[in-house]
Amino acid sequence: MRIQPNIIITGTPGVGKTTHCETLAESTGLKHLSINDIVKERSLHDGYDEEYKSWIVDEDKLLDSIEDEVKQGGYIIDWHACDLFPKSWIDLVVVLRVDSTHLYDRLKARNYPEAKLQENLDSEIMEVLLQEARDSYDEEIVVELTSNTSEEMESNIERIETWIVNWRENNKEGAK
Repeated sequence: MRIQPNIIITGTPGVGKTTHCETLAESTGLKHLSINDIVKERSLHDGYDEEYKSWIVDEDKLLDSIEDEVKQGGYIIDWHACDLFPKSWIDLVVVLRVDSTHLYDRLKARNYPEAKLQENLDSEIMEVLLQEARDSYDEEIVVELTSNTSEEMESNIERIETWIVNWRENNKEGAK
């Protein structure tokens, strides 16, 4: 039984996932679980992809590694994918979206290789991660939020904080 919710904040790289997660962790007491950091720290990968400048995640090792922690509740999971996490672990899926002009500028500033930059832009334009979330979780727990400006980010954080307060109030006895 969980007395704290688990939330996934997902979206293509550059949409503001980590900023949202860090701010929410600070304001709510939930723990920020950066999957990128966990993969590196716990060697949950099958090597490094030089073309895309990223780790090749071993999803089975990842799930095995975090299962005991996440099942207890109280985590904000920060990653660009969501479909691998079991439905029973997750109470809310937030898909952050950014218009392609903002996204291009953010990824360019990170010095993304051209192939990786283009793939992420295509993914955002085609709503790949939003569709993945809708296909993997119940409709009522998937929320799409826009994150083009700092004002939108602040509004998103307030909205998620309110959701957390309500979840806690409605699950005082714990959630399955």
